[in-house]
Amino acid sequence: MKILLTNDDGIESPGLKALEEKLSNSHDVVVVAPAEERSGVSNAITIRKNIKIKKIDKNHYSCSGTPADCVHRVMHHIIDGFIPDIVVSGINLGPNLGTDIVFSGTAAAARQAAIMGIPGVAVSVTAFEEPFYFENAAIFIADNIESFFENWQPDHFININVPSIATKKCEVMITKPSKRYYNEKLNHILGPDESLDVSINIINVLHDNKKDTDSYAADNNMISISPVYVQPFSEEKTWLMYKKNFKRNNNK
Repeated sequence: MKILLTNDDGIESPGLKALEEKLSNSHDVVVVAPAEERSGVSNAITIRKNIKIKKIDKNHYSCSGTPADCVHRVMHHIIDGFIPDIVVSGINLGPNLGTDIVFSGTAAAARQAAIMGIPGVAVSVTAFEEPFYFENAAIFIADNIESFFENWQPDHFININVPSIATKKCEVMITKPSKRYYNEKLNHILGPDESLDVSINIINVLHDNKKDTDSYAADNNMISISPVYVQPFSEEKTWLMYKKNFKRNNNK
């Protein structure tokens, strides 16, 4: 298969290189990744200014834009003769669980692939800091890439979190994204021009512990596979409540 490999940690990320090493053994892999770290940029697309895509060699390109930009430009034939069959984003340095999927640039690249009509897979390891163990995640993706391609259906991407542990035997669980809650503290310094220099300190992260969620799988050293819809939607009961209780207009 033709595989576009990208990420949000930047083209020099060791997770990206570990994944490329395994996938390139059996597939045609092209890397188009941000020139620098783009964590937390979500699904931002650059539309009001140009971005630069720099050819490093035959199969490697750096992009001044976002992870979603990388996918978007490639799908618009920016690289002659290459349109991917599937996009793989990662391996992210740290987990992308639950609500974090909304903010994640790693997940956004996979989402952008699905939006544009091809399968997208995002993969992360669950450690928050070094040492990161990439081999299990890289092997798992390489071993199952055909299955992800064959089982993909429109309107969703696949978000995967792999335990960052040395052992190679992990149970696989199909999960739903959890709800995550950040306990944060903002610090600010008032500058001479009366501007505020604001930083965020994350004290801890809490999440629900339902047994069908990605956070539960991560807590129990299982590989989590979450199919995630690309389009926003409302639950039926919420939609019906708004339809019932809000007038069609404000005229009296």
